[in-house]
Amino acid sequence: MAKYSNGDAHSYYQHSKNMDIQFPRLETSVEVDVCIIGGGFTGVASAVELSERGYSVALLEAHSIGWGASGRNGGQLIRGIGHEVSKFRSQIGQSGVELINQLGVESLQVVKDRIRDYQIDCDLTLGYCDIANHPKHIEYLQQSFERLQTNGYPHSLELLDQQQVQQRVIGSKTALAGLVDMGSGHLHPLNLCLGEALAAQRLGAQIFEHSPVTQVTRGRTHRISSAKGEVNARILIYGGNAYLQDLELQLTGKVLPAGSYIIATEPLSPSLCKQLMPANFAICDQRVDLDYFRMSADKRLLFGGLCHYSGKDPHDIKAVLQPKMLKVFPQLANAKIDFQWGGMIGIGANRLPQIGRLAKNVYYAQAYSGHGLNVTHMAAKLIAEHIHGETERVEVFEQVKHLRFPGGRYLRSPLLALGMMYHKMFG
Repeated sequence: MAKYSNGDAHSYYQHSKNMDIQFPRLETSVEVDVCIIGGGFTGVASAVELSERGYSVALLEAHSIGWGASGRNGGQLIRGIGHEVSKFRSQIGQSGVELINQLGVESLQVVKDRIRDYQIDCDLTLGYCDIANHPKHIEYLQQSFERLQTNGYPHSLELLDQQQVQQRVIGSKTALAGLVDMGSGHLHPLNLCLGEALAAQRLGAQIFEHSPVTQVTRGRTHRISSAKGEVNARILIYGGNAYLQDLELQLTGKVLPAGSYIIATEPLSPSLCKQLMPANFAICDQRVDLDYFRMSADKRLLFGGLCHYSGKDPHDIKAVLQPKMLKVFPQLANAKIDFQWGGMIGIGANRLPQIGRLAKNVYYAQAYSGHGLNVTHMAAKLIAEHIHGETERVEVFEQVKHLRFPGGRYLRSPLLALGMMYHKMFG
């Protein structure tokens, strides 16, 4: 079994990536139109969008492309932004609610188009199911189904009862109902991220790895400094999310790094895969501390969850997640766990993605709250549209006020952990 590391070295995705590309360090002075900080989905998708529009781009990544949550997540491509938008109606109006709901659907197509246009091999598989494992969640699935139909969701939907979901989607007695969505699905996130970085480079973007930003001097022309070089750019995009640390304090206090963890079994037999997940869908349950899982292309069960707000990683991910997996799939009692890994996702206080500007020529996107695979790509598109003068859709997100987490750098994680525990026990 691969040893756990809160990095990417021991993840299943590193083990199974289909390209081994390396980008240079920044060791000179570069002048470009746009500098992007962060080499995850926000950064590489922005690099593609802007390079397609003819801008010169430099991207700086402190580690390697896809090192953070973009290259370690569950690989689930799911409609929407992950949270109810209507509660922001007082700030963005009904038209804003409708726009963000529309963007949550459009974001799926952005990712699919990117994969198609640049022929990125990342195991895209369509089909997703929300499952109810508590009676109160059945009503929620029914409401979601009706709302999606009313709003004209363009992909096939089907509401399944207990017998149907257990026969067609998941071989587990824990499932009481299911909502199937054929517009959503799953993929290999690191291969997607690497493929997009390579696409951006071929379009002319300069991508630098192992080049942590040490200082940002903002102005009409920004100077972004690293240890051995600098980038001068008239437009700056912060895409560091949970890994931004204290580089920009206006952003850091509004996003909380929270740990999320995954285990991967050994490759399973075709008959067992068919028994566990006959439709090969990505699956999530509806609990606050949800479980999510899917089959990989080489027939491993990838089982994730255990979202930690305490700021402390578990010493043994397998010891915590494997019992959860066996509760859902007791058939895996004898299956080896080959990989265990974790990473940090960015959580916002109100769970709405934070997308906007700190100044006229300084953009940011962060706090995807576990829904980042599609929303990162939507954020990149909105920012590129705004820079290029195509649309002002990003300004809807700017109307929402985002609170800073209390307690400062060292106390905000423990305080949120207490709040989440209270919500779980009494909410």
